[in-house]
Amino acid sequence: MRRKMTTAVKARDIIYEGGTIMESYQIFSSLAIIIIAAKICGIAAAKLHAPQVVGEIIAGLLIGPSVLGLVGQSDFLVQMAEIGVVLLMFFAGLETDMRDLIKTGPKAFLIACAGVLVPLVGGFFLYSCFYGFSAVGTDKFYTAVFMGVIMTATSVSITVATLQELGHLKDSVGTTILSAAIIDDVIGIIVLTFVIGFKNPNSNPLNVVKNTFLFFLMAIVLGYIGYHVFKLLDKKYPHTRRIPIFGLALCFALAYIAEKYFGIADITGAYVAGIILCSIQDSEYIARKIDISAYMIFGPVFFASIGIKTSISSMNGQLLLFSIGFVLVALVAKIIGCGLMSRCLGFRGKDCLKIGVGMMTRGEVALIVSQKGLAVGMIDSAYFTAVILLIMVSSIATPIILKALYAQTNE
Repeated sequence: MRRKMTTAVKARDIIYEGGTIMESYQIFSSLAIIIIAAKICGIAAAKLHAPQVVGEIIAGLLIGPSVLGLVGQSDFLVQMAEIGVVLLMFFAGLETDMRDLIKTGPKAFLIACAGVLVPLVGGFFLYSCFYGFSAVGTDKFYTAVFMGVIMTATSVSITVATLQELGHLKDSVGTTILSAAIIDDVIGIIVLTFVIGFKNPNSNPLNVVKNTFLFFLMAIVLGYIGYHVFKLLDKKYPHTRRIPIFGLALCFALAYIAEKYFGIADITGAYVAGIILCSIQDSEYIARKIDISAYMIFGPVFFASIGIKTSISSMNGQLLLFSIGFVLVALVAKIIGCGLMSRCLGFRGKDCLKIGVGMMTRGEVALIVSQKGLAVGMIDSAYFTAVILLIMVSSIATPIILKALYAQTNE
């Protein structure tokens, strides 16, 4: 009997990638610290008239390795944060008004194109001004281009949470930002693939165009079928828990299919799942159920993880100057590109600025792009600090500026 118990304990000791069962218990400690710190800092942010997500990001910075060191990075927290951002995008899809989405679609496409082009050019010239202009085809030329590619990535999840908190997620500006950010993500992936294709002759950039087209073709067909299936379920079992459960399964399935089989970001698949269900009768019921999980645990973990990832130990004088320039150019380029295009498309006054500011957040997409650049040797690991700083500054500044802009509009 004792031998059987010992064997069982040894089997349980290898649960988490070589970690012991005692180490696996630490995930509960980390979650407790993150949730408490995020809530306290979120309340403090609200008291200071700032969005709660700002407090949650600062909480991650405080409890992370850069300050107190209470919580470190782990695969478990990375996966939890990934679920958090997928749920946020699914929720955003559920909250989308299809009529407004169709109405803003063409405008959102042009805004997204401007939001990719201007930062791409800005990043290239910033790096070239710091480290010198190089001939086309050299490693330094590709590094300069890749710095611009990193700047093209938009992370709308923080903007979504802010607009949701302010009650403007469903208006024309909010819908335009959401639509443009999704299109921006797809264009950014295409640009990334093309740049890597130029660096590596074995890569075929045309494949990503084909895969993107096939994904959205599949989404249209699956959306048509899925909408009618859920409409029948909704009619037969209204306001029952099976509806949000099946909806959540659809969200995760499309997120997986997008990433695995088409090379599209999983958040795009999650958003498409929300779009499919946004017009059924119980869409608000599904959104309320999903919001509970996102608000209680996955959302705080995602926003706190941004702060936890931040490390300033490798910073030096030259990298600090470059990082400051990198942040400023990345933020201003999005505002100029998206804001001016919005102006050309008929938006007026502060709405143009809201769209530009809403598009300037960077997050998980910028990290994914940066890691891809590191993997293929297009950038050095030292520049990763600049990306983290951009994510931190844009994640904190965007909610504050958006709230101030909406406050001025309501006056």
